[in-house]
Amino acid sequence: MKQSHRIGQHGQTYVGFPDHASLAALRAWCEGLSARAAVERYLSHRRIQAQSSRGMLGRIRRRLIDIAQANGRDDLAAVFRDGNADHAGRGMPVHRAIEALRELQDREPQISDDLGLWLAPRASLPLKQMGVTTFAELTLRVPRRHHWWSEMVGIGPASAHRIEAFFSRYPSLTESARQLVERSQPTRRVVWRDVMAARSRDGSRGRYRAPRARCLLSVTTDREAIEAWLSLHEPATTSRTYRKEAERLLLWANVERKRALSSLNTSDAIAYRAFLRSPEPRDQWIGSRQTRLSDEWCPFFGRLSSSSVAYALSVLSALFRWLVEQQYVVANPFAGVSAGSTRATASICVRSLHDEEWQFARHVANDLSTQHGWSLEAAQRLRFILDFQLATGLRANELIHARIGDVIFGDAADNWLRVVGKGRRSARVALPPLAMQALQTYLHQRGLQADPRHCSRTLPLVPAFGQDHSVSISGTRLRTVLKRFFRLVAEQIRPTDSVVAHKLEQASPHWIRHTHATRALARGVELRSVRDNLRHASIATTSRYVHGDERLRMQQVSIAFAAEG
Repeated sequence: MKQSHRIGQHGQTYVGFPDHASLAALRAWCEGLSARAAVERYLSHRRIQAQSSRGMLGRIRRRLIDIAQANGRDDLAAVFRDGNADHAGRGMPVHRAIEALRELQDREPQISDDLGLWLAPRASLPLKQMGVTTFAELTLRVPRRHHWWSEMVGIGPASAHRIEAFFSRYPSLTESARQLVERSQPTRRVVWRDVMAARSRDGSRGRYRAPRARCLLSVTTDREAIEAWLSLHEPATTSRTYRKEAERLLLWANVERKRALSSLNTSDAIAYRAFLRSPEPRDQWIGSRQTRLSDEWCPFFGRLSSSSVAYALSVLSALFRWLVEQQYVVANPFAGVSAGSTRATASICVRSLHDEEWQFARHVANDLSTQHGWSLEAAQRLRFILDFQLATGLRANELIHARIGDVIFGDAADNWLRVVGKGRRSARVALPPLAMQALQTYLHQRGLQADPRHCSRTLPLVPAFGQDHSVSISGTRLRTVLKRFFRLVAEQIRPTDSVVAHKLEQASPHWIRHTHATRALARGVELRSVRDNLRHASIATTSRYVHGDERLRMQQVSIAFAAEG
């Protein structure tokens, strides 16, 4: 029988279906043997120190589940799914399910196949995160473009070479993809070149340009004016966010309104607000994450939330307000254009985790190194990030720039962390016992002295993995790691609570900051103390967290006004 091949993590090719030793261990466990005994008998040569026997069997079961689901056989997936029930006596159903899956594997890959069925997670997961889920989508890139992988986050030259080798073994994939292209009508994507080439709408003759002699900027076009505004803003994360909003508007003005940004009026601003709420046509404006000069790039990755629309409008109003002050344009078309109530308090409640949700996530983190794709080193770093950010409420940008030398030691437990926050303002953040314990534990796990005072002051608190230990994790990588972790948590809780699972799928690094504030206030920390630790300019901002836990409010009011009799 011809077996399917899967791309390995070290360049080798190996069968995607679990091998005979793995299946023998699984069968033995299903027939009543303990997990430890089954692994010792059949897989002892693969076991690494501190690796869980149940974890090894769990990975085998998950692989079989993935194969079954990719082939539309949820009935077979169900046979392997329940690892907590009494497994003795299930040997025959498992044996039949394995043989059924073997028959499914006796074929070549099709363009409609899920990538996870044929490619290793190291290759398939980054592709799926960018919306590339099937060979029908992937083959449109690989055969046609040199260095196609350079536009894909998480895919490097080595993985790209192995994917290309896979296509070489199955040339029918490329041919099927070409036929698919010929049958389909390509979507006209909005591309950045539309703005770059539109000299007639570059703003040099914008309708609402102020007299040139009075302008304080040495610029000619709208793009140059935007660049001048962006140059004022630090840190880089703020500048990137502002650029995204400004360039989205610039592109929309050129493509949809056929005019320069400096020719927009209030009616245009109102129309843009409606467009932000529902970018149409969807195929033209919304797509997967790509580099801006890619043919597959789109300005939006999905529909914006109400708070995101409000934020975009506030950024654009600030841009035009500054352009008016510099006498580049005569008026601000976004003045007075609001998105209405964004229900900030409710939004914060949704974007923070309740105690039991956090405890469940932390429980998953404790066993993270047994999960596929998580090394012991990565699991240790993830646990430190969770505990340290929860205890301090740091912004993601503050966390990635923090170094050992920023820790300030005082008397007793009076410890602080020096940070540079928004507006380049320096401040001190309290380091409570949970933060110090997490830091000391993680330093020890990194092979350093547990006492930060005995470590190099230049070492980052959250390092990137590699030979240079002085390099901190990047903001993009931090977000990717946490998003991946919360998706794993979501999958584990989905069978019992699909609503919480959906919520966890949306979680990001900033959610931990929200969770810190909500928990601090719920546990009696004074509002002003929370404000100072979060470094909010106004206490009104911090007050949004006071009513964040609606369930707690309901419990307390219900106790106070219980039914009589």
